[in-house]
Amino acid sequence: MVVSLVLGVLFTFIVMKINLTTGIIPSLNVSAGLLGFFFLKTWTKVLQKAGMLNQPFTRQENTVIQTCVVASSGIAFSGGFGSYLFGMSEVIAKQSPEASDSFNIKTPGLGWMIAFLFVVSFLGLFSVVPLRKIMIVDFKLIYPSGTATAHLINSFHTPEGAKLAKKQVKTLGNFFSFSFLWSFFQWFYTAGDNCGFASFPTFGLKAFENRFYFDFSTTYVGVGMICPYLINVSLLIGGILSWGIMWPLIEAKKGDWYPADLKKSSLHGLQGYQVFVAIAMIIGDGLYNFVKVFGRTLIGLYKQFAKKDLLPRVSTSSDSSPPSISYDEQRRTELFLKEDIPTWFAVVAYIIVAIISIITLPFIFHQLKWYHILVIYIIAPPLAFCNSYGCGLTDWSLASTYGKLAIFVIGAWAGASHGGVLAALAACGVMMNIVSTASDLMQDFKTGYMTMASPKSMFVSQVIGTTMGCLISPCVFWLFYKAFPDIGLSGSAYPAPYALVYRNMSILGVEGFSALPKNCLTLCCVFFAAAIVINLVRDLVPENWACYIPLPMAMAIPFYLGCYFAIDMCVGSLILFVWEKVDKAKADAFGPAMASGLICGDGIWTLPSSILALVGVKPPLCMKFLSSKANAKVDAFLDS
Repeated sequence: MVVSLVLGVLFTFIVMKINLTTGIIPSLNVSAGLLGFFFLKTWTKVLQKAGMLNQPFTRQENTVIQTCVVASSGIAFSGGFGSYLFGMSEVIAKQSPEASDSFNIKTPGLGWMIAFLFVVSFLGLFSVVPLRKIMIVDFKLIYPSGTATAHLINSFHTPEGAKLAKKQVKTLGNFFSFSFLWSFFQWFYTAGDNCGFASFPTFGLKAFENRFYFDFSTTYVGVGMICPYLINVSLLIGGILSWGIMWPLIEAKKGDWYPADLKKSSLHGLQGYQVFVAIAMIIGDGLYNFVKVFGRTLIGLYKQFAKKDLLPRVSTSSDSSPPSISYDEQRRTELFLKEDIPTWFAVVAYIIVAIISIITLPFIFHQLKWYHILVIYIIAPPLAFCNSYGCGLTDWSLASTYGKLAIFVIGAWAGASHGGVLAALAACGVMMNIVSTASDLMQDFKTGYMTMASPKSMFVSQVIGTTMGCLISPCVFWLFYKAFPDIGLSGSAYPAPYALVYRNMSILGVEGFSALPKNCLTLCCVFFAAAIVINLVRDLVPENWACYIPLPMAMAIPFYLGCYFAIDMCVGSLILFVWEKVDKAKADAFGPAMASGLICGDGIWTLPSSILALVGVKPPLCMKFLSSKANAKVDAFLDS
């Protein structure tokens, strides 16, 4: 638990930083498993030398740490600190003039954020606990990430695996140190706006104005090494299409399509096109994948029950023999079913927490009524099951899609005059937390099943991890919020792009299309349809061709943010690609460890940099890049 707490804080900082910059969060399960193994292995060696070791370090302990850490840091994502929760704030509301009255704004506060997370984050755990046998044993769902993590943990606890893990941890440590020191070095040159290496105009000043540059972020180089090549290329294509072609063309229509005197941050100007076209693509992609995964879920369930109906009756004759199952599988199933978590306990716990939540949430959000919450809690368990089942088949959690569904339904129900924008964002949070924690729990049950860990210990570690997350995540966000005054603003170090996106989705849900600038609805319809068509083509063509067709969801992200982080991620892809060509075995073994080190080092630097900002310590230098004309003017001004 101590190791889990330390790693939980570390990973929450990483997830929070990524949440507030671009929102592309890679899977950190491998890093959590690897670092958990390293810390406890070191601790048990110290105890062994002191003659105090009573029992060895087991796979179960490793699995418990991994589960606890992922549950804890997962709250930083599902808690909405980079999306719906921060979207309620005045900072984001000012960027959306519509529905920016006090009734549709809630300023972040440590107390209410912790209370909100405590009353909504546990329902998802109780909603799917009774289904663990059906999902894992009967349906034998794959849960690719959970299975991969289990294989990794199992390999650590073999002599060969332990040796490799040692080398992997060393690689992680080396790149962690490099990344941390590089971030520290960069800090010295960031005394003002647009200062430092992050503002280096790699491809020239004009390209820099259109957000094409390499910003020397080790976090996104590391993320690029973990993410599949297709995601990184899709991001780059989206950046070129938007900032390279579309936005310069729309900007040329200034004075015709939108007033020329508008602020850059106005959603009635160019930023409106950037935000709403991105929303259209995200919704189109989400809707398509929701229908696809939901359809596969229904077909899969039908086949499972059809198989059960077609099974022959069990014969009582002596010549009947059970179906051949491997000894390992028998042992896993036996251990998994040995410890029962009573269904009555899960049902009663769900009802009690739901009642507490229905009473409490209207005090936190006056705009969200008790009957809105009741309806969500009635439909949430089937949706949590669907998300868990779909995640088991495809490894995709559609938590954010279910959250967007709640935005439009509750937003339209509540109405503009009754604080519908805030009610929609709060409803999104309730729904997203339930379906996200449900799929996470089932994923971890699969890991526990494969590592032969006790199901009760898995459930308890998930509960403890969620409890840690409900306390750690708001505190970490609060540190960011207080340390960086420009957080949430476009062009700042932490623009929180999804906060603006989610708020504008809720405005669309409440007010309709009146919020859109001229011709924006047409563009939104085109890109909404394009997202569905691209996904359809990807699914219809052969797999060897599908890997060359970009992903609409990934393409949409740079529409608002720019291309700089996509360039960083493509650099990470290039490093891994060259490494694989030179020595594939080493790249496969040490690539994830190197990437984790780069992400962790830069991520953990945000803690000391936040503390320095809070106590008023500013960097001593500003490194800025100017054109020769601007430089001549600056020199002339300084000489005078």
